[in-house]
Amino acid sequence: MSNSARGENRRRETDEILERKPGTEAVTDLEDRYRVVGAADRETYANWLTPIEEHYVCHRNETLDPAAEEWTVSLGGAVDREAELGMEELRDDYPTVAVAHTMECAGNGRGYFDPETGSVQWEYGAASTAIWTGAPLQSILAHHGAATDEGTWLTAVGGDHPEVEGENDLFARSVPMEKVLEDCILAYEMNGESLPPEHGHPVRLLVPGWYGVNSVKWLAELHVAETMVHGPEWADRDGDDYTQWQQSSYRIHPEGVEPDSNATVSTFDTWDQLEGDEIDHPYTFDENVKSTIGRPADGATVSPREDGTLEIVGVAWAGDDEVTEIEVSTDGGDSWAEGEFFGPNYDCAWRLFRYEWEPSPDTYTLVSRATDERGRRQPMRISEPDGDADGEYPWNEGGYAENAVLPHAVEVTVE
Repeated sequence: MSNSARGENRRRETDEILERKPGTEAVTDLEDRYRVVGAADRETYANWLTPIEEHYVCHRNETLDPAAEEWTVSLGGAVDREAELGMEELRDDYPTVAVAHTMECAGNGRGYFDPETGSVQWEYGAASTAIWTGAPLQSILAHHGAATDEGTWLTAVGGDHPEVEGENDLFARSVPMEKVLEDCILAYEMNGESLPPEHGHPVRLLVPGWYGVNSVKWLAELHVAETMVHGPEWADRDGDDYTQWQQSSYRIHPEGVEPDSNATVSTFDTWDQLEGDEIDHPYTFDENVKSTIGRPADGATVSPREDGTLEIVGVAWAGDDEVTEIEVSTDGGDSWAEGEFFGPNYDCAWRLFRYEWEPSPDTYTLVSRATDERGRRQPMRISEPDGDADGEYPWNEGGYAENAVLPHAVEVTVE
């Protein structure tokens, strides 16, 4: 497909997604290569469950919509019995589980980086929480005698293909087996409905609490091995390169750096990778602690209630760690007050928070700051490319895993 035809196809598909998702809006893509829509209103982040109509979408290749009854997922590698898993088998032959998951694009917040970086200029809108239903991978792997020893990996390959002439990088991601066995599922429903095409119909891998890139859409293959997708057998597999999206893209590194490919790693926590010395350029696995104010909206003019108070409401999350503290500032981070969590409390899903505030008429800068169960708190700023990132979130070429406080500030005027 030519570049011109590809661009037209992408825009047509994006328009179709927007018709199905009236609570979203298109997001600027500097490369004009992704199908991307994000939450159109901050009110999305004042509610615990994200309706499908407001859930963000991000993928690079053509949107697939295959017939479910014709789709299969191949299972191979270090297994006793290879298999072609059909949708009827996944639904009928294995337990059915539902998991709550806050899915966040690894590039969420990229639009706040200065200088500009990456392609899709996300601000706050690429995070959503849904209930995903499917078959637990633990049961599927056990049934087929898969090797599940410590140190093994499960590689998931999507059925979508590049539409750019000359590109041969197929979408594949590897997940460590200990995470797979803990809570990963093959999801075929979202908020009680069959997966929409843009969310991976008829089945996708779902990795709770990890960045969305790990939850491979239109799942076509599962492969059990001792390593991640790595090495010549994956870099040139039947003429296609499967390593790009694991080993090169979605890595946190300075400008102009090509990360080394690793056969395996033992540190999966993204923040731990950033602070440790095992991995030079971290992989975007689990989500960093983060929060977003949903109400009042940015730029709003608001009036206090009869008792003189206003309620600030938002969401906070920390991947597959627990978020344990939320603070709110009404003066741009100069002073802080403790907020409170309320509502549902599920592993790998965000918590609603609120803060009761008694303001005087004026204009205010509202920000929130979350802390996780390991005492890791959101940094205030994004660093400069060549600056000292101590205490700040490191600028990186891909604009990945951003969780700074100030870029997400909300300006409100109180009458």
